[in-house]
Amino acid sequence: MDKKNTTLGEFIIENQSSFQYSSGELSKLINAIRLAAKVVNHEVNKAGLIDILGGVGDTNIQGEDQQKLDVLANDKFIQTLKNREIVCGIASEEEDDFISVNSNDEKHQNKYIVLIDPLDGSSNIDVNVSVGTIFSIYRRVTDIGTPVTLKDFLQPGINQVAAGYIVYGTSTMLVYTTGDGVNGFTLNPAIGTFYLSHPNMEFPETGTIYSVNEGNYIHFPQGVKDYIKYCQREEEDRPYTSRYIGSLVSDFHRNMIKGGIYLYPKSSVASNGKLRLLYECNPMAFLAEQANGKASNGYKRILEIQPTELHERVPFFCGSRKMVEKAEEFMAAQA
Repeated sequence: MDKKNTTLGEFIIENQSSFQYSSGELSKLINAIRLAAKVVNHEVNKAGLIDILGGVGDTNIQGEDQQKLDVLANDKFIQTLKNREIVCGIASEEEDDFISVNSNDEKHQNKYIVLIDPLDGSSNIDVNVSVGTIFSIYRRVTDIGTPVTLKDFLQPGINQVAAGYIVYGTSTMLVYTTGDGVNGFTLNPAIGTFYLSHPNMEFPETGTIYSVNEGNYIHFPQGVKDYIKYCQREEEDRPYTSRYIGSLVSDFHRNMIKGGIYLYPKSSVASNGKLRLLYECNPMAFLAEQANGKASNGYKRILEIQPTELHERVPFFCGSRKMVEKAEEFMAAQA
């Protein structure tokens, strides 16, 4: 069979044996995420036609204004995961606290928890720019048969068993890893099926794109300022090209295909940066490392950070390995 004719469902079944906890549950979980993604994709594509644009007048636990599609995507993913009865807990960037999920057959018997950013970059919806969903999957660490606790969610990223994202753009793609490389699947909207379109995705070792909100330049640490100047300097293969969409999924996806680095450092107005460790940085770091890239907080590997809070924020440097290592050199020089 031509690999590019392989559906996501077929790929999951064919590769299930390569997963160390091969019991079928993780496959069902990925399939549930696939289903929810198709529903959210349908709603995203109706933006402008029905009343789903703009804010709802509320803020989430981060203090950020919630968009109507934030709420819709959050509800759809949580509802789908609950209905499939395959997870014991869910944590969402849009929820104040984690959600404990019981199975109707046997309480608390499921092994997996999911952490999710239901709609990354949702403020871009109003101007028809790509947005995405980010998900992260862990095995629980507390005893099966008991309700999940905060301990199950505060695991370092190295414990992830799967992670991925969906990008809702000119085409809709689901990209994920179970620790055995990264593969991308594109949705055929005519029949509602994801097909393998980007097998064995990898970051180029280096690239020519840097992605950072330069409007915050004055607030950045000196090491970041020095690295940005390095990127802009006319020398050898530089200056690099500045590309910043404002949606982590979109920036990451482009940089993985073309080669580049994404930076969201701490600043004088955001002492820990803006991105959430559990919902954004850990899953993207797992994907990056599985795709021959690198992710750090400027000094330390993201996947080795021990979380202390459900909505903890950390600085984030992620992308082509040599570019991240060069940024770390500039950070170390100013430490």
